[in-house]
Amino acid sequence: MPDQEPGTPFDSIESSHEYVGLLADALEEARAAIQDEIALAEREGAARRAEALQLVAFKLEKLKAHITASRRLLNDLRSLRRLLLQERTRRARREGQGTTEIEGA
Repeated sequence: MPDQEPGTPFDSIESSHEYVGLLADALEEARAAIQDEIALAEREGAARRAEALQLVAFKLEKLKAHITASRRLLNDLRSLRRLLLQERTRRARREGQGTTEIEGA
């Protein structure tokens, strides 16, 4: 419904983009914490724990790549929507003025 304000992070492209950005920030914080944990495990000689944490770090990097791709896709969608809205506005102005132009010319 157009009259309602967005209530969830996914009600609009902009809010989704912002949410994904916040998620990327949280992932970076988690990655830094995991790196500290890996260093601690290695100092303590906890090889198995260090290996498990390295796997966590690897999975976080994969997730970060997906989040980065999602941010780019959302940005592309925002740009395309703006372009389409501009086209619609221009067309409405031309029709309101009674002029005819060939589309794409």
